[in-house]
Amino acid sequence: MEAQNQEVAALVQKMAGLHAAISKLPSLNPSPEVNALFTDLVMACVPASPVDVAKLGPEAQAMREELIRLCSTAEGHLEAHYADMLAAFDNPLDHLGLFPYFSNYINLSKLEYDLLVRYVPGIAPTRVAFVGSGPLPFSSLVLAAHHLPNTLFDNYDRCDAANERAKKLFRADEDLGARMAFHTADVAALKEELGAYDVVFLAALVGMAAEEKAEVIAHLGAHMADGAALVVRSAHGARGFLYPIVDPEDVWRGGFDVLAVCHPEDEVINSVIVARKVDARTAAARRDGLADSRGVVPVVGPPSKCCSMEASALEKAEEFAANKELSVV
Repeated sequence: MEAQNQEVAALVQKMAGLHAAISKLPSLNPSPEVNALFTDLVMACVPASPVDVAKLGPEAQAMREELIRLCSTAEGHLEAHYADMLAAFDNPLDHLGLFPYFSNYINLSKLEYDLLVRYVPGIAPTRVAFVGSGPLPFSSLVLAAHHLPNTLFDNYDRCDAANERAKKLFRADEDLGARMAFHTADVAALKEELGAYDVVFLAALVGMAAEEKAEVIAHLGAHMADGAALVVRSAHGARGFLYPIVDPEDVWRGGFDVLAVCHPEDEVINSVIVARKVDARTAAARRDGLADSRGVVPVVGPPSKCCSMEASALEKAEEFAANKELSVV
């Protein structure tokens, strides 16, 4: 136990030092200094760790929350930079491998799809929503190109500039362009629209504090169709210094049955929660405290990595990206 306490203390000290260094940067736009600091941050968070961020003291909690916000800002700048770079090509989708962390999106999206089909048997979504798509909607792109070739995707982001950048990526691909729609909207403003989707994906940085995330999930639970699937990105262990950690109980109270929780230990940074919307009566009972907690959380391992991936126009980009070094998705 003492060794674990020392390991946690060393990790928190490392995080505090990186937080201090990142906070002093004059800008979070991509640069050698910015890239180096965030690479150090990710590499410090990836190894398995005994840390439970929920048990950290108030000072460490405040530092962690600010670090997540800094990561969010830097990630937004990085994606905007590469979206502009890709838009300069005649067909941006032929050059996705230029983005240094594209392989992470490939692996995360495959993990999400594999979990979805394993724990929601028979699902064949015709319409999917991705909430928090950003200027580089790689998750929707990979899902649409590799796993859901007949599905329509509605991508939602609060930033109109992000959506305008995203649209340009698909201008030369008739099929993907026809299946990708982009909407500027806050998730809190989406109501009737949510009832049309078979699956809703919730990005890791939509709602950064635990209370904000719980409110977003409850809103989805109030407006999604009964039986629809929800895929939530979370974090676990030291990776909770990079992304918010979602409590499966908040998903349950939000009106969903939690079907699976997966905490990867490889280059995929995010944890994944797969859930399914319950009927309105059951959801109301949970909100009013009239139903007991689900109990044991179904934590599962990643599906087999031997599953083949459908060939597509993105193969060359995948091969290029597979050789890139690890970082945040």
